[in-house]
Amino acid sequence: MAAGFFKSQKTKAYFKRYQVKYKRRREGKTDYRARIRLINQDKNKYNTPKYRFVVRFVSFICTCFSCSFLMLSLDIAGDLVLAAAYAHELPHYGLEVGLTNYAAAYCTGLLLARRVLKRLEMDDEYEGNVEATGEDYSVEPADTRRPFRALLDVGLIRTTTGNRVFGTLKGALDGGLDIPHSDKRFAGFSKDSKQLDADLHRKYIYGGHVASYMRVRIKSHTAFSMLLELTTRRRMMNEEDIVN
Repeated sequence: MAAGFFKSQKTKAYFKRYQVKYKRRREGKTDYRARIRLINQDKNKYNTPKYRFVVRFVSFICTCFSCSFLMLSLDIAGDLVLAAAYAHELPHYGLEVGLTNYAAAYCTGLLLARRVLKRLEMDDEYEGNVEATGEDYSVEPADTRRPFRALLDVGLIRTTTGNRVFGTLKGALDGGLDIPHSDKRFAGFSKDSKQLDADLHRKYIYGGHVASYMRVRIKSHTAFSMLLELTTRRRMMNEEDIVN
């Protein structure tokens, strides 16, 4: 005897008990399980703000809202923004192209870190790591004020090894912020040796991996066209200066 098909019946009791999920959960924008654990504060700390280092990427730019990056704290009215930095600000500091890669993410994180410390008048006490060596760095507490602490909020980003979000994290650490972390997700970490290759990580910070790929695709006029145009323009400017 052939099995029949039965229509799924939802009873009146089902609809009476049905609870609609939050709007941002329905839209797939917010991981509330992670958010609750990031914003919950110990009861014995009363109304002490708990800051989050929020990293968001869109297809054409990085934000650190950081490569949007934000420094947020929670209030009953909503999230309060302490400072923000965006990758589209980087051309003002000399980085004109490649605003979505690992190097740009690092620079945006560094920019936000210095911006936060400047606002809190802690930039002189905590200069951070003045040279990007690629090695893991954690800020040491000063004699007066403790370093500014924040928690990394990656949202729905997949936290794979070498992801740009960890380039942002590295930039914030080198900028002088205190963010609990491990070096296991930085670019250059070896799963076999359990060690971070600082030289390889430094290569990523300075965009060396992009340069290597560019050499492979250099014959294609579609790839890296903006970078090639910028390089040509600067070379012509240097030649004019030499002639003059």
